[in-house]
Amino acid sequence: MTGLFITLEGPEGAGKSTNREYLAERLRERGVEVLLTREPGGTPLAERIRELLLAPSDEVMAADAELLLVFAARAQHLAAVIRPALERGVVVLCDRFTDATYAYQGGGRGLPEARIAELERFVQGSLQPDLTLVFDLPVEIGLSRAAARGRLDRFEQEGRTFFEAVRQSYLRRVSMAPERYRVIDAAQPLDQVQQALDALLPQLLERIGG
Repeated sequence: MTGLFITLEGPEGAGKSTNREYLAERLRERGVEVLLTREPGGTPLAERIRELLLAPSDEVMAADAELLLVFAARAQHLAAVIRPALERGVVVLCDRFTDATYAYQGGGRGLPEARIAELERFVQGSLQPDLTLVFDLPVEIGLSRAAARGRLDRFEQEGRTFFEAVRQSYLRRVSMAPERYRVIDAAQPLDQVQQALDALLPQLLERIGG
């Protein structure tokens, strides 16, 4: 028995965490076992790597160092949490995964996609999400929401040009494999976003039941 691997993607302020909790609750109401996790992070060791990645520092982190730390955390996360859960038949809802690496380190930092793809093959093998929900919204709205939350992390401190590149990278990936993605307008009021998630439930339940 294998589970279902669903990832939630999007820029800062898109509401991924809130909507991940909502979707998990809706699935649990229907008797589905759900695991919530996130990237970078998801295990004690990977969470320590997350702290390195997000904490502002006087030392500028090289883009390649950032990329390798992301995949180091991912390798641990996959081995300790994601693969075992999927093997048990659990539905895994993950706040960000490798699409975020293409968006942030590829689009935002300008690293070659071929370099990311090589690490993706090495760390993940053939594993890919079964479904990726992309919460899309204009950059200025996302940055305003992020600023309202309080102190900004190292990524949130980047400028508009960086986040425009992140957004366009996400949308480009959607266009390359539309069968795996669902784009949700995250600029809408929360209740409308969650209505869009409710509309996806029958499809998800059919896949889980299958």
